[in-house]
Amino acid sequence: MALGRAIFPARPLKFCGVLRLSPPRTAPNASLPALAWRALWSRPLAALLNVVMLGLGFAAIVFIGLVSSQVEHQARRDLTGIDLVVGAPGSPLQLILASVFHLDVPAGNIPLDAVDRLRAQPLVSRVIPLSMGDSLQGFRIVGTEAGYVELYGAALAGGGRLWSVPMEAVLGAQAAQTTGLHEGDRFEGTHGLSAGGEVHGDQPYTVVGRLAPCGCVLDRLVLTSTESVWAVHEAAHVGDEPLDEADRQALEADGEVTALLVSYRSPLAAATLPRWVRAQPGLQAAAPALESARLLRAVGAGVEVLQGLGALLVAMAGLSLLVTMTHAVREREADLALLRLMGAPPRRLAALMAWEASWLAALAIVLGLALGHGLTHLLGWMLMTDRSLTLTGWWLTPWHGVWVVGALTVSWAAVAWPLWRVMRVDVTALLQGPR
Repeated sequence: MALGRAIFPARPLKFCGVLRLSPPRTAPNASLPALAWRALWSRPLAALLNVVMLGLGFAAIVFIGLVSSQVEHQARRDLTGIDLVVGAPGSPLQLILASVFHLDVPAGNIPLDAVDRLRAQPLVSRVIPLSMGDSLQGFRIVGTEAGYVELYGAALAGGGRLWSVPMEAVLGAQAAQTTGLHEGDRFEGTHGLSAGGEVHGDQPYTVVGRLAPCGCVLDRLVLTSTESVWAVHEAAHVGDEPLDEADRQALEADGEVTALLVSYRSPLAAATLPRWVRAQPGLQAAAPALESARLLRAVGAGVEVLQGLGALLVAMAGLSLLVTMTHAVREREADLALLRLMGAPPRRLAALMAWEASWLAALAIVLGLALGHGLTHLLGWMLMTDRSLTLTGWWLTPWHGVWVVGALTVSWAAVAWPLWRVMRVDVTALLQGPR
């Protein structure tokens, strides 16, 4: 039989039914991995349950790892070059979520002269104003300067350009893909930062460019000049005529912005500038690094609970595998003893059992990776419909190798006791009678 030839390659044996694997039609040159595969599926229900249990636990760990790593990566990416956020008084975390990540509603506006006051500070290297209030199909319309695009190193896609006059707009990659707008198209913004608001039909924007995907917050924004945002909300001031220089000066005289993104010139600014800002009437300073760290710590507690649940599922799968393999060894003791009597070395029998555990772990890893990445992609699609964070199942982390090694380790650890029993099978006692 094939099993005999695999275990005794020097002198093939004709022995049927060993290890309850297969009839004599098994390929003459069957290897241990092939025999282990047939042995694994000789008990299909037990094998399937073990694969599913280990795969579900592995999938939970992969899913949590993919989501948390992408959220942390995007947080670090969106905070690039921003040392301080200045806005209206309120919650510092709300200010960061609204102005940096664009996931919350700002508390209010601040006077435009705050831009000049901050730029006059010698410890400040860059100040980028943001003005919000309208949206396009749920994507926020942000009035800002070209420096906002440069802050994230974003590039234009195709032959477009950045805005140069009011009522010109540039679409982020995700906004352009969802809305289907191209250069030359016109659109009207809706009041509010979510879909369903009042449409500003008398003040349309013209698309002059689209940004290439950058993996940052710009992907889900519509960018325009600050004067455009003022013009939409101050239409009664200028009527339906295009803005000229006098109109822009009139708007700037009593204009407001939502927030300011500040970059330090020197580390010394971190100790003095926030206090200076808080001393100004109607201004609040929030440190993005500090607030995002607090947010990630708060979210981290839930992540740890879910990771613990996944680890528990993996541990339960390991116990189930231990019971299954121990029972399988007990069922096969007579066959294993006969093979030992015929000259099979213990290490070869142990290798057969180890291959069974490896096959089971490999199937569970494939199932866990497919479920983990699939669920992450599904969550990303759901968040995309809400114009929220960008998640994808096509994401790889250095932890993938650790997860795979961990799943293999659990499987091999679960069969350590059955392997020890195989190595110590008492041939004489088994052949004398049933145990």
